Amino acid sequence: MTRAIRWAGVVACLAALIGPASFASAQTYPDKPVRLVLPYAPGGIVDFIGRTLGQRLSEELGQPFVAENKPGAGGILGTDVVAQAAPDGYTLLLMDPAIIINPTLQENVPYDFKKDLKVVSVISSSPLVLVTSPALPAKTFAEFLAYAKANPGKLNYGSAGIGTTPHLAGELFSARAGAKAMHIPYRGIAAAFPDMMANKVQFAFSSITGAKPFTNDNRVRALATTGTKPSSAYPDLPTVAAAGLEGFDVDLWLAVFVPAATPEPIVAKLNKAVAAAIADAKTVEAFAKVGVEPRGTTPAEGNAIVAAEFEKWRKVIKDGGIKQP
Repeated sequence: MTRAIRWAGVVACLAALIGPASFASAQTYPDKPVRLVLPYAPGGIVDFIGRTLGQRLSEELGQPFVAENKPGAGGILGTDVVAQAAPDGYTLLLMDPAIIINPTLQENVPYDFKKDLKVVSVISSSPLVLVTSPALPAKTFAEFLAYAKANPGKLNYGSAGIGTTPHLAGELFSARAGAKAMHIPYRGIAAAFPDMMANKVQFAFSSITGAKPFTNDNRVRALATTGTKPSSAYPDLPTVAAAGLEGFDVDLWLAVFVPAATPEPIVAKLNKAVAAAIADAKTVEAFAKVGVEPRGTTPAEGNAIVAAEFEKWRKVIKDGGIKQP
């Protein structure tokens, strides 16, 4: 018997042993608490959605799903914790588009999201909202678009930081509208609002969670949302695409990830539990309060969405010459 044939036999035996073991582990999974890593500080949309989801998963699967904030480096620190974790289903990640933006923007990202992680489900969609200083004469998106085109280089826009979805939405707007604006990064979108009220920055693409307190009392003006359909949080606002910038679509999606080697039966069990959790009426209501809509995908669909988003934002970053200082 040749060495190749002997090794083939060994591999076949291992596969036969591993298959039933994976199935057995999925049958009893989870039999202890599960970590749900949230790679941002408490208080933002990832934190709120993560804690809401964790509570519902605990009810679905009968074990605590413990939300754990691991902020740092724009989400890289927390993401890397999960990428390096044991692939046993007991360490999950809830992450936004920064997971696919950081590898293009940063020179040294310690994980490879394509090789080290895989999607359980894209759980939600949320558009951004375009908000402007009340000092601007524009009161509709069409008027703002015309004003921006007529004043290239004269407008400043704020963001939650370099490489965040609000930043790249501003770059995409500048490119599509042909209206270059100056980017002013902040440590979180909330910090931009006082300057917007004072007209030091003239506009921003904000998460709905961040914008609502300021648009509710008209301290800043909301003009449009960035999804493919009107947002339930701003039902009277048009989308950017419908109001004059065709094809403009920015989604602050959130997805659950696990280490890439996690057995498929466990991923399937988690996917089923996530689907039930986000379909629950209480979850839908909680999500709606922050302008988030439940989504839900298969793992294959989720991985395809994440791959497409990577290519989309990679082009925006490269074309805009965006670099992390």
